[in-house]
Amino acid sequence: MSLKKVDVLLVGAGVMSATLGKLLSLLDPSLKIMMVERLSRVAHESSHGLNNAGTGHAGYCELNYTPQRPDGSVDISRALAINAAYEASLQFWSYLVEQGVLPAPEKFINPIYHQSFVWGEQNVAFLRKRYQALHTHHLFEEMEYSEDPAVLRKWMPLVMEHRDPNQPIAATQVKHGTDVDFGMLTRKLVRAMSRQPTFELRLGHTITGLKQHPDGRWHVRVTDNHQNHSKTIDAGFVFLGAGGGALPLLQKSGITEGQGYGGFPVSGHWLICRNPDVVKRHTSKVYGKAPVGAPPMSVPHLDARIIDGKPGLLFGPFASITTRFLKGGSVLDMFSSIKSNNLKPMLAVARDNLELTRYLVAEAFRSHKDRVASLQEFYADAKLKDWELASAGLRVQIIKDCDINGGRLEFGTEIVTAKDGTLASLLGASPGASTSVQAMIEVIERCFKSRIKSAEWQRKLKEMIPSYGESLDENVALLHAVRERTLATLGLEHREGKSGSKKK
Repeated sequence: MSLKKVDVLLVGAGVMSATLGKLLSLLDPSLKIMMVERLSRVAHESSHGLNNAGTGHAGYCELNYTPQRPDGSVDISRALAINAAYEASLQFWSYLVEQGVLPAPEKFINPIYHQSFVWGEQNVAFLRKRYQALHTHHLFEEMEYSEDPAVLRKWMPLVMEHRDPNQPIAATQVKHGTDVDFGMLTRKLVRAMSRQPTFELRLGHTITGLKQHPDGRWHVRVTDNHQNHSKTIDAGFVFLGAGGGALPLLQKSGITEGQGYGGFPVSGHWLICRNPDVVKRHTSKVYGKAPVGAPPMSVPHLDARIIDGKPGLLFGPFASITTRFLKGGSVLDMFSSIKSNNLKPMLAVARDNLELTRYLVAEAFRSHKDRVASLQEFYADAKLKDWELASAGLRVQIIKDCDINGGRLEFGTEIVTAKDGTLASLLGASPGASTSVQAMIEVIERCFKSRIKSAEWQRKLKEMIPSYGESLDENVALLHAVRERTLATLGLEHREGKSGSKKK
């Protein structure tokens, strides 16, 4: 068994690992970085175009980011945080485009109107309050609101066709929303790193062992899936960015900080339309409210998408129950993850989320006709023959210890780091890829503490992300400056009345 020494080992060839790798290589080009992926292709699990929403999550249209409090008011704190985090991603991508690291931006990101749409008096009242709470903040100052059917017919003609004129409706709109092909973005980042002599990519390799040695370095056993040949990687720092596969690897590491975590996998499906006559008539992302009891990943939305350069129309996702942690994983994945240190929270979550489990089981057995019926609440004229079912990937939601209930289920993302900073793992789901830059900067801040304080690293971070170290939530002038730059650099400016089009 041979031994190879690297500074950084990235486990998983998704957008998180690619972002972290690119950030570190720019901060210190001398770092020896290796990326290991069990699949034969880059970005073919969670970062694949069909395995995520493709929405540049900024809180513009996602109603689950603005929950209603018991007193009826709307909590916008999470939407503000996600919006500011997405701005960091846009800044970094802009820098990479300007430097020629990333190709023409339309290869991976395109402008598209982000819209929320609701019906029924109660939902209209909620959206009105949401708009009033968000619109007064400079991050959301360009948001528009209307309850006028004539206006909404211009915003979302497909959605408004043959809708009951007596039905209370409302919508919001932000014109500088984005559609992102995270799979394409990831492949471009990895391709750029592959041109560096200090970077090595190993596809078709699986992590089969993970152990920290007394000197603090990690010895990671990597097995070639085809030749069944193992090598040991001696790494100074390990990042577990393997999507659903991160939790089992975190458990395998044995770090104290990873104890008590469990996983609750949720899979999903899309309805996809490729009929050009239908596709060309819808040019926005329209998000609605999730059904009662549904997990956040099943918030229904009707999206115009560009995946691998091809336009399409997606609706969903429809959540479903699974015990796998990865699409090609084992049905025993969830059961294998149950350990003595997470048994209590796992059982508590099972006890307290019976309704969610019932919902997921029911969703799994829905017929194609039933799914199209849900689509017809958005698009009344949807025809069964125009829509086909496709996998929407899966996400492993976080289960954590909780003093009050014994355990709780969370639907966000969480970074777990070893006390000595030699290992980090990303767990969870939404908003995921959209906030990859901020999340990976947090990893660097935690795990490269001494180096990130250096004047050189601070200068470089400010060059790549001008808002680094400052608050876009509080600094109006800075927000306007960085947004003007990113919209222009990434080609996200719009022409009035042309949803999804670029300014010529």
